[in-house]
Amino acid sequence: MQIALKKNVTALWKKILKTNFTDLEELADFLNLSPKKRQFLTQRKDFPLNLPRRLAAKIQKNSLTDPIFQQFVPLDREHDIAKGFVKSPVCDENFQKTPKLLQKYNSRVLFITTSACAMNCRFCFRQNYPYETSSNKRFENELGVIKEDPSIIEVILSGGDPLSLSDDKLQYLIHRLEEIPHVKLLRFHTRFPIGIPERICSSFLSMLEKTSLQVVFVTHINHPKEIDEDVCNALKSVQKLGVTMLNHSVLLKGVNDDFDTLYELCKKLIVTGVTPYYLNQLDPVSGAAHFDVEVKEGIKLVKKLREELPGYAVPTYIQEIPNEKSKTPLHTI
Repeated sequence: MQIALKKNVTALWKKILKTNFTDLEELADFLNLSPKKRQFLTQRKDFPLNLPRRLAAKIQKNSLTDPIFQQFVPLDREHDIAKGFVKSPVCDENFQKTPKLLQKYNSRVLFITTSACAMNCRFCFRQNYPYETSSNKRFENELGVIKEDPSIIEVILSGGDPLSLSDDKLQYLIHRLEEIPHVKLLRFHTRFPIGIPERICSSFLSMLEKTSLQVVFVTHINHPKEIDEDVCNALKSVQKLGVTMLNHSVLLKGVNDDFDTLYELCKKLIVTGVTPYYLNQLDPVSGAAHFDVEVKEGIKLVKKLREELPGYAVPTYIQEIPNEKSKTPLHTI
């Protein structure tokens, strides 16, 4: 039976989330890491380990180079200082309309719904974001700003991860947005399905099916190993509702900076019903310099993908440059 059709899974995904690996030694034991390899692990109180067990189960034992390990396990090289790598690489704080609402581009706003995530990606550009901690639980300030600006037609739910919110809170937020006449589009950005596909539960699907807003669902998947049968079934259950399904990957050294990996990722996404949307040049956040791939290499990879795949299966290679009016396509060397 598909995960999305099981009963009482709303409670289930919350229970599964609580079983995430958050202790480095426990994870090292689970992965059978040798004493020598454990020396490369590091503790980050400011941005600690947080890894769903189903993702950890996919990691090759006693490996520091597995693509899932690389993305989620803190290593000592995160303490390296690299020129151009800063705490706030995309300058989110410069675009705050409220502490939870950003506007960088015309016609749309980014709603920072929560600081919580299903996992902590080591290259996260928002790992130092000053999330609001005050008791603005019903988003009144943000909803007020959106209501007063008729140029806003799309609201993008981000975080953290918006699927960290309960269905009740999401339903409340969607209902309030539906009451604003000029809001037509609702976009989710999430990594939840690859770590805890049980989150795509019947009540969440019902919410998407019933909303009067046009929904766009953007996954963040960087490696084909992240997609398995359960993940595929969960995403297909969203697609079957007529929801636009897109994927936004980050180009990461040692994870997906080779043609075969990107080719397999794009192919798996298309078969799952998800369109490869963006391949993002790494946002230069402090501690992530070891993931950096030269732009000229990224251009070559996308050029080769275009030669081997249909156009709809090839993501646009882009970079976010603060104060530009859109994401910047990286077309030529």
